[in-house]
Amino acid sequence: MDIQETIGRSAEESVRFALHCLTPCDGHLRANSTFVNPNGEPQMWHDFGPLEGPGWASNSLGGASVLLRYGKAFGREDCVHAGNALIAHTLAHFVDVHGRLQWLYRDVRSGAFYLNFKHNRDWFCPGSVARVVLQMLECAERTEDASLRRSLTTCAYTTARWLSAITPVLANGWFPRRITPQGAPYPHAAEGSSDPIFERSGDGTHLLWMWTELTRRGLDDYRQHLQRGVDAFIRAEGFYGSVNHDTYDLQENVAYAIAFRTFVRAGDVLNEPSLKDYALQKILPGLERFVMPEDRNGVATKGLLYMEDSWDTAYLWENAEACIAYLEAYQLSRERLYKQRATDILLGISKHHYGDYGFLTEGVDWNNHVGKQHHINGAEYGAIAYTEPLLNNLYHVEAYCIWREL
Repeated sequence: MDIQETIGRSAEESVRFALHCLTPCDGHLRANSTFVNPNGEPQMWHDFGPLEGPGWASNSLGGASVLLRYGKAFGREDCVHAGNALIAHTLAHFVDVHGRLQWLYRDVRSGAFYLNFKHNRDWFCPGSVARVVLQMLECAERTEDASLRRSLTTCAYTTARWLSAITPVLANGWFPRRITPQGAPYPHAAEGSSDPIFERSGDGTHLLWMWTELTRRGLDDYRQHLQRGVDAFIRAEGFYGSVNHDTYDLQENVAYAIAFRTFVRAGDVLNEPSLKDYALQKILPGLERFVMPEDRNGVATKGLLYMEDSWDTAYLWENAEACIAYLEAYQLSRERLYKQRATDILLGISKHHYGDYGFLTEGVDWNNHVGKQHHINGAEYGAIAYTEPLLNNLYHVEAYCIWREL
């Protein structure tokens, strides 16, 4: 099997598993869970197990966007239908009467709505809401349903206006990792203790990206917001703290990837070509420290990036984001190393499907961080036996669609 076929087969398997994990809900579709095993069965012992929705790991709109892209690229009407049905479900249940995103998660057992994955309404991450806005804009671009397109665009505009007004700017010019529903800084970790990177999370870069896209599309003019955020980022020599809500490192691989993609786009919107140079010369090289050029502890890790120093598992949505960043860097610079890095990531991901339904692990735990009881076949070192069906299982399909066009 050649490289094209291997990577294409991996994408197809992930799509098959994502579709397997969708279930009817009020005439639409939703994920049966945010955290499932290789059979697609919800893992209710985990925080994510009972949840679904557009929030961080649940990723209903992110998953919908990938399914729409894949469906159109390969003539898969089942994927297009599923993508539209996920969008319709999200708009029907998580948006208020004013057309603004109101909730991020829903408990599939009780129907209760929450703002965060810890099942409460005390706080939310403004950067993650900005990412959902970006997904709304992307879905609006990809769906052919005019009604969904209008609703998504309105919701993106309305949510961004509210989010931009409510999110405070801290003394360092950056944004709080978490805030209350009233907009007050919430300087605690998800687990309740003090958050050591409260002022330095890379999740805040999503706000810059959101302002970039809304301005680029002519939906609003956020150039002043964007310029201030870009200046703060450069002045601090970057904000690369954990984007994931339950880790607390100052350097996380996906934070570099998100920052690179944002600064390339911001360079166009602000008419500052130097920001693209900054992205290539100052941001993208930060990914290199996470690259694993070999298999480790008998596990297929070659080409993958570990997440961060305190949690060195190679999680796969982060790898997919890095893959897309490398592909965009290749498009910008034509530097062949970047395309090779992307290819290596996709090949590394392709080695970690398990079970009968196309399941792709959420992460390759080559250093036994989570414990062998959570690994495929109980191996001491190996792939984790769970995944998020619309995120870790699926997001590399977006990268594959870009890769195959180059």
